[in-house]
Amino acid sequence: MTLPTLATALPLLPDPDQAREWAERELADPAYEAAEPTIIDRIAQAVGRFLGDLLRVPDTSGWGPSALIVLAIVVAALIVVGLLIWGRPRLARRATPAAHALFDDDDARSADELRADAARAVARADWDEAIVLRFRAFARGLTERGLVDPPPGATVRAFCRDAAASLPALAPSLDAAAEIFDDVRYLRRPGTAEHYRSVADLDDQAVRTRPTPAVTA
Repeated sequence: MTLPTLATALPLLPDPDQAREWAERELADPAYEAAEPTIIDRIAQAVGRFLGDLLRVPDTSGWGPSALIVLAIVVAALIVVGLLIWGRPRLARRATPAAHALFDDDDARSADELRADAARAVARADWDEAIVLRFRAFARGLTERGLVDPPPGATVRAFCRDAAASLPALAPSLDAAAEIFDDVRYLRRPGTAEHYRSVADLDDQAVRTRPTPAVTA
């Protein structure tokens, strides 16, 4: 082989400028551009890294994402059980206003004091307050005389049944007065002067009425 032929067969060694030109020409090929990750790919990778860091737990206690999911399910189940056990009775109690006590727990006024407060409510035309106070004066008067001994939390209807047993002459007026009291005190229906007069008449009648003696065999 002659020297010219040997020189022609050897690969050319480009100088630095020519090598840079060849590299730029190669990278400009569309095949390289298609292989680059798109903006959507970059966003998906960033979200994946964020979620991975969020669920990653230090390996000191052996807890991982699966354990956290199980713990969350257990806590949610306990909350539901608590609502079923303790929440429903409270809702049921709020739905039955008739079970409230006839007297407030801290109301220790006598029958005369309640009547005086009712008269002051009448003077300012506060019929709701006057009706409640006068009915309580009626009930307090019977308890002071020992005719009715209501248990704690007694309803107005239960109290009136006991009052009718001790003072039968009051029976015709008791139901109407109890209904007026319940309407004003619990159902928030507005009272009137006529309603107050019905309750006041019942109280006045109770003061004048003597208990029926027990019939002995």
